[in-house]
Amino acid sequence: MTRPLPPRAEKRPVKSVHHGMEHIDDYAWLRADNWQEVMKNPAALPGDIRAYIEAENAYQEAMMAATEGLQEELFAEMKGRIKPDDSSVPDPDGPYAYAVRYEKGAQHPRIVRQPREGGPEEVLLDADAEARAHDFFRLGAAEHSPGHDKLAWSADLRGSEYYDLHIRDLASGKDEKTVIHDTSGAVVWSADGRHLFYVRMDENHRPSKVFRHALGSDAQDDVLVYAEADAGFFVSIGQTHSRRFIVIDAHDHETSEARLIPSDDPKAAPILVAERETGVEYEVEEAFGTLYIRTNADGAEDFKIVMTAVETPGREHWRDMIGHRQGRLILSHVLHAGHMARLERENGLPSIVITDLRSGREHDISFAEEAYSLGLQPGYEFDTSTLRFTYSSMTTPARTYDYDMISRERTLRKEQEVPSGHDPQDYVTRRIEAPAHDGEKIPITLLWRKDTPLDGSAPLWLYGYGAYGITMPAAFSTARLSLVDRGMIYAIAHVRGGKEKGYRWYRLGRREHKINTFRDFLSVAAHLAEEGYTQEGRIIAQGGSAGGMLMGAVANMEPELFAAIIAEVPFVDVLNTMLDASLPLTPPEWPEWGNPIRSKADYLNIASYSPYDNVRERHYPAILAIAGLTDPRVTYWEPAKWVARLRELKQDNNPLLLKTHMGAGHAGLPGRYAHLKDVALAYAFGLKIASGGLE
Repeated sequence: MTRPLPPRAEKRPVKSVHHGMEHIDDYAWLRADNWQEVMKNPAALPGDIRAYIEAENAYQEAMMAATEGLQEELFAEMKGRIKPDDSSVPDPDGPYAYAVRYEKGAQHPRIVRQPREGGPEEVLLDADAEARAHDFFRLGAAEHSPGHDKLAWSADLRGSEYYDLHIRDLASGKDEKTVIHDTSGAVVWSADGRHLFYVRMDENHRPSKVFRHALGSDAQDDVLVYAEADAGFFVSIGQTHSRRFIVIDAHDHETSEARLIPSDDPKAAPILVAERETGVEYEVEEAFGTLYIRTNADGAEDFKIVMTAVETPGREHWRDMIGHRQGRLILSHVLHAGHMARLERENGLPSIVITDLRSGREHDISFAEEAYSLGLQPGYEFDTSTLRFTYSSMTTPARTYDYDMISRERTLRKEQEVPSGHDPQDYVTRRIEAPAHDGEKIPITLLWRKDTPLDGSAPLWLYGYGAYGITMPAAFSTARLSLVDRGMIYAIAHVRGGKEKGYRWYRLGRREHKINTFRDFLSVAAHLAEEGYTQEGRIIAQGGSAGGMLMGAVANMEPELFAAIIAEVPFVDVLNTMLDASLPLTPPEWPEWGNPIRSKADYLNIASYSPYDNVRERHYPAILAIAGLTDPRVTYWEPAKWVARLRELKQDNNPLLLKTHMGAGHAGLPGRYAHLKDVALAYAFGLKIASGGLE
């Protein structure tokens, strides 16, 4: 195959000076000055930028043309493992049980309900029908009112995460004329069902203001309830499980502050729980006039749960209920009328702990596999002894259980069906550890088919993330079966920056310790080769968003370990982004990465690893980058600039491809099938490189 010539971006140097140091950015012009407009109208992208991105797209298509058959095969396989007419377990609430259901072939769900005493199903919202009028459609919230007569629902029509909020009358099935634009997508009803609360995005795509809307009124008459003055804090809304309080939460990545509004008094002024204090996080639940607060206050690094009366919410009144224990990370908690359920992780494995609120007695729910994933599903009802949770592992499809917190009996309500067939006994999952450069032990979750040789001959797919304290679950995925069924070993590197081993694991992978994330990933790759799971140069590395930063960093540091790098919506232009306070995520991100505007030390630290700034004249593995033009989280120009600089400097002929979705954002294409096109593209790229190349 004769390769087409790759595009070359023009160099237009822009000079800036920070802390007395000169910084030159040759490709800064790829950042559109009117990026806010582009988020709402992709057609507004300046012509010279569009020409370059479209040239990259054309080159990517030409280079991947020989894999089209494999992509179609992969897509068909992955689609065939998804139950076409799937539905959730009905969730009871008062006279009805609500569920999410997919029709055969539908990309988007239906929101349905059925009387609990029996009767015909009612379709409240057919998102697939709503999507037909739009080129892009992603359903956000779908919340029924306390009186069960209204439905508030939201949708993103561009991929830019600006959600339009609609209110539907369930008797007529029609939406009110009023549409509330530029919201975050979330919505909470007042107890009387006559008001709803939402968050509006500002001109820089920051969720910063909470409004109250009265049914039947115009959106321009909505009342401002709370405005966040600090550009470094984002605002969200929620509700205690008791539904007694609407919760306004202001937060960055290390500090939070909550305010409560009584649901039965929606016009009341918000009540501050505890003033924000840098480094202190807390989350509020409520039962019968008592607040139950998960917090890391008072040095409780792995969190504890405290109690106080609603009337005295301040920190000076907090008293410990579940004390702090180092290494036991309390992840979340849910209150029911007589019990509290908390999700925690210790030694890398999750468990659910039930506390009887009357007696204080506790018991836990755990499983025997080496690695697995658990999740709480609080449901609508508060006055119940039934807890719903989900379980899966790398080999076991997702199972939904109802658990009686009094009798301790669990009932399997649903097991994920794999229509094309799946036998867990055909696969092996293991949890091992790799030694880090500083003596730490890095957890690794592995998956392979039983008949895959463990003699170093198999290629290995290594996934990593490592940021924001997000833990990569050892959960089931129908898509990755297409890799392991072709002889790949699949591995997740639980590197520092996540919370797999507690908050300390997160702390040691952020800000001045960020280099640990990258070195951990390299240590895992080297260890897997040393232990005979694969060989150096036979590893396909994949990560997205902050995990895309990880991909860019390890490609600069030790490219010889990898056959290919797949970076999805990669955060690779870290220094320039953290220097630009006008961008949506920059001020809230400073606690995670550091503030290079104020701090020379932070500037030097970020500059030392920022993937775009550290591209050098050297050999690189094959690289595929995937971006979204309307992405507000990792803006399109980050991967575009990175690829342009790689083209300029890399000293090899390995494929370097950039695919930019011209009408989608951070999450890629919407719909339960459409997004599999991107998965198929990434898998085909990795599989072809592992087997010898794209030719």
